[in-house]
Amino acid sequence: MYRPKTTIEQWRILQAVVDYGGYAQAAQKLNKSQSSLNHAVAKLQSMLAVQLLEVIGRKAVLTEAGEVMLRRSRYLTQNVEDLESLAININQDWEPEIKLVVDLAFPRELLYPALREFLPQSRGSRLQVIDHVLTGTEEAINQHKADLVINMHVPKGFLGEPIATVEFLLVCHPEHVLASMPQPIDSNALAQHLQIVIKDSSLSPDEKSGWLKSENRWTVSQFDTAIDLLLQKLGFCWIPQHKVKALIDEGKLVCLPVQGSQFKQMTAFLICPTPDNKGPGTQLLETLILHHRQIDLPSSLYND
Repeated sequence: MYRPKTTIEQWRILQAVVDYGGYAQAAQKLNKSQSSLNHAVAKLQSMLAVQLLEVIGRKAVLTEAGEVMLRRSRYLTQNVEDLESLAININQDWEPEIKLVVDLAFPRELLYPALREFLPQSRGSRLQVIDHVLTGTEEAINQHKADLVINMHVPKGFLGEPIATVEFLLVCHPEHVLASMPQPIDSNALAQHLQIVIKDSSLSPDEKSGWLKSENRWTVSQFDTAIDLLLQKLGFCWIPQHKVKALIDEGKLVCLPVQGSQFKQMTAFLICPTPDNKGPGTQLLETLILHHRQIDLPSSLYND
């Protein structure tokens, strides 16, 4: 029988050193001594006969081999966590806590009817509703950081149920110079002005979507802050329609006609990152959210 040379704890320590940017930071986060972390990683490298980290200045940096091994190790540690979580769900009738990650762009009012129905049936389960955006939401799926996730697309390797359509509008203040330019506005002219963008909540953001041509960009963490800046006649921004419709109707903000598109539409999906470990509380919440979904589905596939 094969006997592993390494331990799960050693791989978790390596991940922490990389994720937190060094031994000192990881030691603080893990509440361990820095020397114990150094020893664990050194022993890991010795047992494998592979150099995983090299210290450049004060920072521990992955070698090429280390990048490959670290990536594979995350699957290993996640599988162990999933296995232990499954055992907990098997040994108890109802999970004590349920984590629901929701993309910032998703209209919260579409979620509230399901939450109202969930409360009297929740058996005291604590519900965490956590806001994420862009890669941060996808990260919650890929790293199994939540029981349920509402995201604007389904990452590779997962399945999701469509629950709503989210429409985005390009808007600015009616007194902003862009609002008085000949329309439709050329995208190159648009790029000369301040763009307000929403900060990616991931620890490793990946700007792989969206119009980001403006060199002059201000980053905020919430759509509400972006709207406040727009009302101060600062910049332009893509904002979910449900957040600015009233302001547009009141004439406080205007849509910007742009060559190519002034409008984009995305579908929100409900995703369970670990369907095999789904507890009864998570199953109930998922069912209620799907019951209240606001999207047209083919009648041939879904007959209520």
